[in-house]
Amino acid sequence: MTEINPEEFNIYCDESCHLEHDKQPVMVIGGIWCPKNKVKAVSEKIKDIKNRNKANGELKWVRVSNSRRDYFIELVNYFFATPFLNFRCIVVDDKSKLNHEFFNQGSHDSFYYKMYYFMLKNIIKPERRYNIYLDIKDTRSAQKLAQLKTVLCNSVANTSDDMTKNIQNIHSHESELLQLSDLFIGAIAYYNRSLKSNAVKCAIVDLISN
Repeated sequence: MTEINPEEFNIYCDESCHLEHDKQPVMVIGGIWCPKNKVKAVSEKIKDIKNRNKANGELKWVRVSNSRRDYFIELVNYFFATPFLNFRCIVVDDKSKLNHEFFNQGSHDSFYYKMYYFMLKNIIKPERRYNIYLDIKDTRSAQKLAQLKTVLCNSVANTSDDMTKNIQNIHSHESELLQLSDLFIGAIAYYNRSLKSNAVKCAIVDLISN
């Protein structure tokens, strides 16, 4: 069996309200990361929480409901009780203020990947190795992911290009940690949109805030 380097980390990234014309002012990009050698144990624990709560299908923020309150609260508590799990996000508070023509070569996609860069650059360290997974969006992502990898490595003078071992798109159903990232990003977006209509979502936001 191949030994996993304890200094190798997986990062699971997702976003909320990221489209240019979705009529939502707030945009959130974030990710959960942990040591690669802990991923299997965390995934099994999330599956166990799902099974005990009879929660079928993917874990998603849009599925938070009053009937599943204990399930979602348990997941949030598990995250905070697990010291090697980490979360970081950035919030764009008003997309209507963006000037893509001046700053982003006229491209919202360019801005989107710049925000990924700013979110990730404070996570990565040159002495470690990373596998970065983004929720798949479209068929044009591969080239931009390669560019993102190059920019991240250059930002820490990792000229050998080996710091980011792997960066790829995956479907959310393939990863329990990517689904957990969706839950936290959804909560951050809910708070920053000043929404209050769902009591359980408000409880999750309060729990994370506290």
